[in-house]
Amino acid sequence: MNTTRAIRHAATLLAIITITFTTTVMAQKEEPRTLEQLIPGGKKYIPLEGKSLPQLQFAGDKYLYTKEKAIIAGTPLKKGRETIITLDELNTLLGDTLKKIPQYTATAEDGTITLQIKNGSKIYHIDTSDKTVIRSYTLESGDGTPIYNPATHRYAVSRGNAIILLTPDGKRKTAVSTDQPETKLGSNDVHRNEFGIKQGIFWSNSGRYIAYYRMDERPVKDYPLVNTDTREATLRTIKYPMAGMKSHKVKIGIYDTRNGKSRYLKTGTPDDKYLTNITWSPDDTRLYTIEINRSQDTSRMVSYTTNNGKPEKEILKETSEKYTEPEHAPLFINNDTFIYLTRADGYRHAYLYNTDGKQLRQLTKGAWEILEAELSPDRRTLYITAAAPMPTEENLYRVNISDGTTERITSAPGVHTTQISQSGKYYIDRYSNHDTPLTIKTGDIQNGTVETLHTAKAAYPINGRARVSSGTIKSADGTTDLYYRLTTPADTTNGQRYPVIIYVYGGPHVQQVKESYLWGVRGWDLYMAERGYAVFTLDNRGSDNRGMEFESVTRLRLGQEELADQMQGVAYLKTLPYIDSTRIGVHGWSFGGFMTLNMTLNRPETFKVAVAGGAVTDWKYYEIMYGERYMSTPQKNPEGYRQSNMNLLSGNLKGKLLLIHCDNDPVVVWQHTLQYLKSSIKNGAYPDYFVYPGHQHNVVGHDRVHLYQKITDYFIDNL
Repeated sequence: MNTTRAIRHAATLLAIITITFTTTVMAQKEEPRTLEQLIPGGKKYIPLEGKSLPQLQFAGDKYLYTKEKAIIAGTPLKKGRETIITLDELNTLLGDTLKKIPQYTATAEDGTITLQIKNGSKIYHIDTSDKTVIRSYTLESGDGTPIYNPATHRYAVSRGNAIILLTPDGKRKTAVSTDQPETKLGSNDVHRNEFGIKQGIFWSNSGRYIAYYRMDERPVKDYPLVNTDTREATLRTIKYPMAGMKSHKVKIGIYDTRNGKSRYLKTGTPDDKYLTNITWSPDDTRLYTIEINRSQDTSRMVSYTTNNGKPEKEILKETSEKYTEPEHAPLFINNDTFIYLTRADGYRHAYLYNTDGKQLRQLTKGAWEILEAELSPDRRTLYITAAAPMPTEENLYRVNISDGTTERITSAPGVHTTQISQSGKYYIDRYSNHDTPLTIKTGDIQNGTVETLHTAKAAYPINGRARVSSGTIKSADGTTDLYYRLTTPADTTNGQRYPVIIYVYGGPHVQQVKESYLWGVRGWDLYMAERGYAVFTLDNRGSDNRGMEFESVTRLRLGQEELADQMQGVAYLKTLPYIDSTRIGVHGWSFGGFMTLNMTLNRPETFKVAVAGGAVTDWKYYEIMYGERYMSTPQKNPEGYRQSNMNLLSGNLKGKLLLIHCDNDPVVVWQHTLQYLKSSIKNGAYPDYFVYPGHQHNVVGHDRVHLYQKITDYFIDNL
């Protein structure tokens, strides 16, 4: 054989082998992702935006995170990082054989980093400089979340009808108790966690006093939840106050740790009002509350004197034709002035008040909302996270309290989650945007210098797999912009028309379309896009972060404006040449489950397949606090409740409908969809039904993969 020809022949063979090998590898890499990879709880799940730095937080002015089997510390803008403690050292101190670094909270005490770690029945405070346990606390089964006071190094914990003090020597002391089993002390589920309530115990600044909730649930009837895991099913009852019915009664107590005495604030009548946003004055001489009437159209900030619990004065009062919903406690600059967040001008902004109730100035203005706020250590600057400059973004700003000057700190477009160091000098910024996976930076909050700590690799590189886009359409009012996200198969120019699934929530407190990675797309959306389906999500009027008018337009008639806006989305989808408008499905959970039924039953000719999870079917079965805010009571708003009652519309079903519910749901109780089934039987309709035993409002853990396989199969089989 000619040598040159032989070499060429060999090269050709090698090229063929190489091409074949490369194609095989690429094919392996480009195999469709699985639900195990894309759904939280999956065995191979990674967030789409990529992996973060685990447990990243500040301790003083140092940042900490875990890496493999150690906790690492560094100082912003300075080179070098150090290991402050290893897993082996922690195991020695804890007397354990943990396989990974446990969850911790880090603080800086006298220049030393201290870790607070719960392990088993103990809470340990560990000095990382000399690797010693400096304090330990004893927990018992049935204890709630311990609330720490750094001034006294004590914890207070709710335990049913008692509040227990935990001291650094491991001892426990009952501070307050009652012999009434249906009365909870210090519970964090007062008022069903509405109005920003996350805890039921509030230490004073000095650590001398503890303010706490006392919730008497006797007026509320027992609601049964059945545990079928036992051989003979057992009953667990909860208190579930339904709209228009009796609610629990709440008081606020003050416990004095010096004399062991407790007193209750004299909050007056009626006793079904909401007591929220508990705040101590800096000198502990006063306790402030924001009190909301049952109708939720009036809120009052009231001061009480600590030593006798008597009301001192009403600081401010807000009324609304719709509702008031204070979710942020006042931020005190000193004993005489504070910052208050309110939607008084239609958007949640910051106002400076004195304790005589005089508004000194409005600190922020504009057609955007403050989401979070905190004061700088010197209390001269207010740091806010705001849905600005676009409502799909979240950025950190600083506000000069003396003149209201506002300056943006985070520069890149996107959704930023930030943390400020103890001195106020540095900040950590976790962010992503539609084409940038998770990025973590730290910087000097004053001079703007930043450094990148971590750049994540996207867990789901979508090139050639799917397309995600975002834009706006007009709402049914013809003027308001609504943001949407559309996920499609990669090729929309091949002449093929794809079925589309609308993933909907549409209710208060939720915004689904954000300027985060891939516009906040869900793993399941991408999963379906790889299998030939488009998935569309629209934030209709009534959803979050767009101001009071946008949110409250739905009041007293939940489902009406939301439906009109979602149908605008359908009209837009029908204009797209690659969408098969004869194959439209809809899916949602909770309020989104309600919207799924609302859309399917009111527009049965439009929707071929629907999957409704944890759905509200009749708002009179929903809880008082949320339900009455948006719908008033069934007695006062019978027509609104009738129009939003999906059980009355069950006979309208034309396409395929799968209802899914968890049998131990304490939020949207199982009764909702059981009543819907009863109505369907009466009206000759035949929905499909599936139950997740033992789960509560959401299917969690690895069972969530099963849930999404069930949903996927239903759409593939029927749409």
